[in-house]
Amino acid sequence: MFFMADDQRFDALGCAGNRFLKTPNLDRIAEEGMRFAEAFVTNSLCSPSRATALTGLYSHAHGVTWNAGPRSSLELRFPTFPKLLRQRGYFTALAGKWHIRSAPEGFDQWCILPGQGQYHDPVMLAGSARVKLRGYVDDLICDQAIEVLRNRPRNRPFCLLCWFKAPHRPWEPPERYRKAFDDVTFPAPATFPLDLKDRPAAVRNADMRLADLTDFAPLGVVAGAPPEERRRLNYQLLVKHYYRVLLALDENVGRLLDFLDRQGLAEDTFVLHTSDNGFFLGEYGLFDKRMMYEPSIRVPMLVRYPAGFAGGRVDTEHMVLNTDIGHTILDYAGLRLPEEARTHGRSWRPLLEGRRTAWRQSFLYEYFEYPAITCTGKMRGVRTGRWKLIHYIQQPEEFELFDLERDPEERTNLASDPRYRSRFLQLRSELERLRLLLKDDRSDDGAPAPPCPWRLRAPPS
Repeated sequence: MFFMADDQRFDALGCAGNRFLKTPNLDRIAEEGMRFAEAFVTNSLCSPSRATALTGLYSHAHGVTWNAGPRSSLELRFPTFPKLLRQRGYFTALAGKWHIRSAPEGFDQWCILPGQGQYHDPVMLAGSARVKLRGYVDDLICDQAIEVLRNRPRNRPFCLLCWFKAPHRPWEPPERYRKAFDDVTFPAPATFPLDLKDRPAAVRNADMRLADLTDFAPLGVVAGAPPEERRRLNYQLLVKHYYRVLLALDENVGRLLDFLDRQGLAEDTFVLHTSDNGFFLGEYGLFDKRMMYEPSIRVPMLVRYPAGFAGGRVDTEHMVLNTDIGHTILDYAGLRLPEEARTHGRSWRPLLEGRRTAWRQSFLYEYFEYPAITCTGKMRGVRTGRWKLIHYIQQPEEFELFDLERDPEERTNLASDPRYRSRFLQLRSELERLRLLLKDDRSDDGAPAPPCPWRLRAPPS
């Protein structure tokens, strides 16, 4: 059973130490299994990340590099882990937010939202049928998933993907949680007031500033108010709504875990929960994701399998990626993804079972959706346990270098500091090594960045 949220950041979990948000059902997966504290996506964007989870490949390899248009279709020559499981005899099903342009393949049964879907009374697609449903979207997705399990063929093992809409924009909670956190004033992150004027152009020019967020205008955020006032009001409303929709997601995860218990399936069912990417909640005055900063690339990663490994552990040592998900699921089913994918990801099984194994010391990050919504520039980067180098790949080419041990909030760019020249060159070499290993595309290297027609405001000078 594979749960996926949309835009849930790594610390939007009770078990990750969140002071305000209670997620008892997600916490249960962690308590009865493993929580990976160092979990990352390799492209912090919805469609590319989902295709990566399915194929075990980086986005430049599987072809889903954007959220829309032809670059959001999965190349069918790459087998997905559900397709391989189905070939082995598994009953495979999908309920919820698919958000890949090409139709689902490798499933016996699927019921998905078209595109982003709607929070209330959504349309869902089941094959060629288009059905208007009444109710709250994540409740309905959970209903569909339970019906799939209840009516599944009992002579076959199953694989169910339950992919929720929350906590994606526009953050519309169900009525039962509409007033949650009304009495809370959330403290802003320490980097909330930072000015972006010294950041690279790809960051400065992105339309991701809380002061420019228009979703909450009906709730009293006045467009003509001073930017600082808009940013302050938008921040409080964003966090409250973001947490409210996550309360409903957690509740529905609990419904499915309880169903497994009642059916006697919990012991022998591999359960995984993650998100397609992280999210800024006010860091640097931003919302959304896409960039290679920590709030954007770090995600929850919870795994439970009582028949396979002991629970109650937190792994703070190993960097695990969304490229690993399909490899891990197939490993426990006695299968493997094709050889090409095995250079992109690997199974967590030895980590889950407490066996010592050599593990990655670095990983590649990539983002390609430009020019498009938010106007965030293209980038690649490399992250190690301590260091991060970000390369903004279109003109003007720029770099950021951060020492995450001394500067976990990524405040000080060391890329041009002569004292760190050797570290900069070492990480550039490692970035090149990973690109060669993963057969990365080079068509955008050093190319001019065209104007972005989606821009909401004039780029700062």
